[in-house]
Amino acid sequence: MDDQNKNLILATALSFLVILVWFVLFPPPESTTTQDAAEIAALEGDEVQTPSATSTVGEATATAEETLPEEQAPRVNIDTPRLKGSLSLSGGRIDELFLKDYKVSIEEGAPIVELLSPVGSESAYYALYGWAPGTGVAGADVPGPNTLWTLEEGETLGVDSPITLAWDNGNGLTFRRTIAVDQDYMFTVTQSLENATQSEVGMAPYGILARHGIGEDGDLPGLKNFFILHEGVIGMADGTLSEVDYGDVRDFDIDPNERAQAEVYQVKEDGWIGFTDHYWMTTLIPEPGSTFKAAAKYDSRRKIYQTETVLPTLTVAPGETAEVTTRLFAGAKEWEAIREYQAEGVQKFIDSIDWGWFFFLTKPIFWLLHNINLLIGNMGWSIIGLTLIIKAILFPLAFKSYVSMAKMKELQPQMEALKEAAGDDRQKMQQGMMELYKKEKVNPAAGCLPILMQIPIFFSLYKVIFVTIELRQAPWFGPFQDLSAPDPTSIFNFFGWLPWAAPQPESFMALIFIGILPLLLGISMWLQQKLNPAPTDATQAMIFAWMPWVFMFMLGGFASGLVVYWIANNTITFTQQYLIMRSQGYTPDVFGNIKSGFKRTPKTDDK
Repeated sequence: MDDQNKNLILATALSFLVILVWFVLFPPPESTTTQDAAEIAALEGDEVQTPSATSTVGEATATAEETLPEEQAPRVNIDTPRLKGSLSLSGGRIDELFLKDYKVSIEEGAPIVELLSPVGSESAYYALYGWAPGTGVAGADVPGPNTLWTLEEGETLGVDSPITLAWDNGNGLTFRRTIAVDQDYMFTVTQSLENATQSEVGMAPYGILARHGIGEDGDLPGLKNFFILHEGVIGMADGTLSEVDYGDVRDFDIDPNERAQAEVYQVKEDGWIGFTDHYWMTTLIPEPGSTFKAAAKYDSRRKIYQTETVLPTLTVAPGETAEVTTRLFAGAKEWEAIREYQAEGVQKFIDSIDWGWFFFLTKPIFWLLHNINLLIGNMGWSIIGLTLIIKAILFPLAFKSYVSMAKMKELQPQMEALKEAAGDDRQKMQQGMMELYKKEKVNPAAGCLPILMQIPIFFSLYKVIFVTIELRQAPWFGPFQDLSAPDPTSIFNFFGWLPWAAPQPESFMALIFIGILPLLLGISMWLQQKLNPAPTDATQAMIFAWMPWVFMFMLGGFASGLVVYWIANNTITFTQQYLIMRSQGYTPDVFGNIKSGFKRTPKTDDK
């Protein structure tokens, strides 16, 4: 076996091994199931735990006259170009929010995505604000999670049309909450306290995000539960990013100060905390420069996940008014919107997108892909354009590699002569080979480099396609209307020509009856092999013969956008290698190698 074949087999085997490990460790996420009506109904009436100014958790109190059942509470509509929903005057909760620009699937008539939902729904999810009682204030003197507020100003919450809620505790304290929203996904919440009593009062403003879990283990519906993706609590505290999966939240130890399963962060200057899913996020954001306590909690009895921010206690003298402003992000994790909020002062907000361990590659790859798409307007062609640019960047390396491969072909007669002269003396043969390589300035390992360089790029692009919302339901052409999903076509119905449906993507049959893109991937890899004659060793020849078709089935269940990249990469690599090797005086006999591949290798007699 010559060194060129050794290196090529090594590089191919390594890439095959990495893909195989990736496929085994990170299988396609399984769909989650919703719970029955009894489990859902059991959650109705659940309340979050509200903080106190002394960092202990106490049940919110409100008199019977000030509360109404959730379904009877009046609501205020929310309507912006990108959001619609409502907030409840019971607690002033922002608890119903839909994203106008996103549908749950690409099926015709599919509903738009629901982000927040009120208590009593299948999976309650809402934002709640209030004041934690401190010096001179009892629990009944502050508004609780079910306190009935009055709409004092405004009618519908929208861009440039804020609303103001008010509540008078009847003992000289008046609370107001002004809520505004921008053209994207950021709410601004200003809480004020007017003290008309004869004594000084102290209380701490807070914000809460609450998610009601479904099921015995507290799992939430709709989660991907995929290793490569972070879903759960996400926060930034003075430049340090924190990510805690929902399963780890359920394993929190009891915090004696919070009297709950909790993890607490003390933020000195800048930070935020909230929940992130695959494409959506809610985040509590105090004003930049603010000191506050951030906490993530889990109530195992009522299966409620909770994140909160508690600002320092405000002391309000008689006759004075104090106010504090915070923000709430509730929407899609769009790169441009999040980057703009970061520019406005939300520290490292762009890191709320799960860039992964290879962030130094995923960030620039996404930036490049996003800007190409702005020019082209089609994500499929943009992926092909991205492939061209990556190949152009790596061209100097590829050029050296293919020149070295061409020279290796020219040295074949001399290498065969060395083998015959050395006989069974392998050390002598290796010394002769090294001297030949040094004399002809050939690097036998150069052929491995382009393949090895593609592995981190491939993984980084996989991450980009999987986690970024810009690739979600991104169309290309024809049947390829979602590049973040596997190829929807199938050999089973001859790619749509036969009158029956293809196997479901999550079924085992879909792994066998692959689509047209994986098939093109296998063909492109097979043609790339034919630039060189098949190895003379029978074992090597068999490995090479099976390699394209194994990869074809392995990658058949991957996102179609990733398969498009691989096909484009193989096609460009084939073209580059053919032209470079020809420029060095060696013309690959592609058709001859294809013909020889169909011939049966003659058996040799044993000696």
